[in-house]
Amino acid sequence: MSAHCQLTGAQPGFGKNISHSHRRTSRRFDPNIQRKRYWLPSEGRHVRLTLSARAIKTVDSIGIEAAVARIRARGGKV
Repeated sequence: MSAHCQLTGAQPGFGKNISHSHRRTSRRFDPNIQRKRYWLPSEGRHVRLTLSARAIKTVDSIGIEAAVARIRARGGKV
């Protein structure tokens, strides 16, 4: 499972760890990605989405139908 959100498009960010001696090593800032299953009434089936924690809150506020419409508008498969 890749670390990107289907709704918001959140992806990992990259940066550096800096030690006490100030040596720098690469690191990755992963978004909080969850797999969540929703009931889609218009199609009469469940859909499993890969969403960030922020996107889950967005789905709660705008509804699953509008969220799926946004995902499809971005070219995503549901």
